[in-house]
This record gives sequence, C-alpha cells and structure tokens, in this order.
Amino acid sequence: MKHKEILVFGASGHIGRHLIRKLTKNNFKVTAAVRNFHRKAYILKTQGNPGYLDIVETNIYDLEAVNSLVKKADICINLVGILYETKNNTFENIHSSFPSVLAKLCHENNLDQLIHVSALGVEKALDSKYAKSKSNGEKLIKQNFLKSTILKPSIVYSVDDNFTTNFMTLLSILPAFPLYYNGKTKFNPIHVSDLTEIILQTINQKIYSNSIECCGPDTLTFKEIIQKLLNSIDKKRLLIPMPISLAKISAKMIETFMSKPLITVDQLNLLKYDNTPTGDFKTNFDFNINAEKKFEQEIEKYSYMWKDSGEYSKNNQINKL
Repeated sequence: MKHKEILVFGASGHIGRHLIRKLTKNNFKVTAAVRNFHRKAYILKTQGNPGYLDIVETNIYDLEAVNSLVKKADICINLVGILYETKNNTFENIHSSFPSVLAKLCHENNLDQLIHVSALGVEKALDSKYAKSKSNGEKLIKQNFLKSTILKPSIVYSVDDNFTTNFMTLLSILPAFPLYYNGKTKFNPIHVSDLTEIILQTINQKIYSNSIECCGPDTLTFKEIIQKLLNSIDKKRLLIPMPISLAKISAKMIETFMSKPLITVDQLNLLKYDNTPTGDFKTNFDFNINAEKKFEQEIEKYSYMWKDSGEYSKNNQINKL
C-alpha cells in the first residue's frame, strides 16, 4: 500500500513540529516546507521517524516552487500564520493571498484534500485586521477548492508555545500585570497534541468541505488563565484592570520600538471578542474527536521552569518513604 504524501507549509512552527511527529508515527510520508533550511531543519529532523520526513526550503511567494511541491502531494496542510505584520509579511499576504493561491494549486493538481488551520471567532472581529484577513482567507479557500477543511482552533498551548511560556516569563518578573477588558474575554484553550489529533482524524475520516471549531474541554476567562499560570509558578501578582485607551497607547509604543511586539493594537481589538464556539459551525466534539487535556494539569507539567525552586519545587518532590 502506497503511503499518502503530505505536504506541510509552516512546518517549523509550534503546531507543525508536533504535527510532523504525529503524522510520521502514523506512517504518513511528510514533506516539510520551511523558510530557512539551516535554521529550522535541525529541529524538525528530530520530530519525524526516519525515512518518513523530507525537509525543503521554500519561499511561499515563489509560486513555481510552491506548485512543484503541491503536484507531488496527496494532501496539503497549511499552518502558515503571523500574529503581527512586518514590512515583508502582511496579514493580507499571509492569511488571504497565500491560502487562496494554495487552494487553486490543490484544485489544479487534483489533490485529495487541503487542511487549512485558521482561528476561532474571526468572523465577529470586524475591527481586527488579523481577523478580517483570516476570515477572507477561509472564504477564498472554499471558493477555490471544494475538498478543503478549515480548522478554527482557540488558543493552542504547550511547552513550545509563545502564549503560556511568554506569560509565565512576564509573571515571574513583573510585580503587577494588566487585565484588558477586565479580563473577561473567554477562551477554550486546546493543547497542541489534541489539535494535531484533530488534524490526523480529519485525514483518516476524510472530512471535506467543513469548517470545524477546535476547542479544549475548559472555558476560561483571560483572568482565570492568568490566575492559573500564577498558581502554577507559585507567584502572587497584582492584576490591574487597564483602561483600553491607555492600553492602546502603550501597545502603539511597543509596536514602534519592538521588532517582536508583546502586544499590538490589533491584538487588543481582537481580545475584546470571546474565543469560544460560535454555534455557526460544528466543533471537533461533533465529529467524536475529543480534546481531553485540561489546561491546569498540562501547564503544571512544564511550569516548574518558572518556579524559584525549579524542577525540585515542592509539587515535584518524590514522597519520602
């Protein structure tokens, strides 16, 4: 039996590294497209089973190179995304134009399936450039390739993320922490291993032409997430509601002076909308693909890195006989 050839764009990111491990363990042959082979390949080589992973350097703006990869694949998975814009990478290019072109190429080369990872709740956030570009990308994919599946996850977390790890770093050094919109925004955080299982089952179950909202088992407010992170690293901090006007001024300054901003004005606009199932689409649970990992239990497995006593903190001690 011939193994399915899976092409993954955005393979070196947080989700991609875990997905490669999942797919190769399940006997799929994976081609991982990365921007810079020398910076990314050494990480990815440890993720795939020997003989099941090829790593290629590809510029997504080089359509001839992209097409040459697509025509060799059976299934294409797009994980490419950005949280803030740069001079070379805009939301429109990354979230709308590239997915649209990729869907056309999948149609022209008659691929079995295109799986595109977007984001939960982007339809509502009309004042966010990030959200509008994501939503537009979803529409263009559906127009250009019928055998596509849009996955719309809430916040994806793990030891390799830029979400919980960044927050734990900040919470470990700052005496106080701002709460935007009084910390009331709701999320359904999903562990990366649960999301990669959803992707695997989307392939195995041949789920086409669907938008699936991907959610974890917990519904947590932003404030509750911060409190759980604080508890996990054994810290107490002042949580101070910040007026949104002041927050936007500080975010604008951060955007101006930091090449990798911690928060942007666009992200503040997005943060005012709940990141929970909308009811407009089916969720992973409707397809009997459960996401069972609990946020509090999972962050405890790696939060010791931010505790004063490290891995030898009291919660990690071996009980004495």
